[in-house]
Amino acid sequence: MARVKTSVVSRERKKKIMKMARGYRGARSRAYRRAKEQVIRSLAYAYRDRRNRKRDFRRLWILRINAAVRSEGLSYSRFMGALKKAGILVNRKNLAQLSIEDPKAFQELVEVAKAYL
Repeated sequence: MARVKTSVVSRERKKKIMKMARGYRGARSRAYRRAKEQVIRSLAYAYRDRRNRKRDFRRLWILRINAAVRSEGLSYSRFMGALKKAGILVNRKNLAQLSIEDPKAFQELVEVAKAYL
């Protein structure tokens, strides 16, 4: 059986890692071993933070809605509960945008929510 040489495959594998490591500082962009370590770590962070971004945005929307509703004399949780009772199903992202871009429409939602308290 013929001996299999992996030079082409290993070169391609290394080139792939080095391409991903472009823009890193120091040895992390030049030395294969350091680059590989950093790329693996970076991919893990990217995977984790794609999930964390969803949490962070939800937290931001809740904060904005709470601030807008408190100026109307309600708390966030009572407002959301009242909207649910009223049968108004608007997600937090749209509520936060509405509070910033169209305060009048948001005010009407608050009035509807107050009626269901």
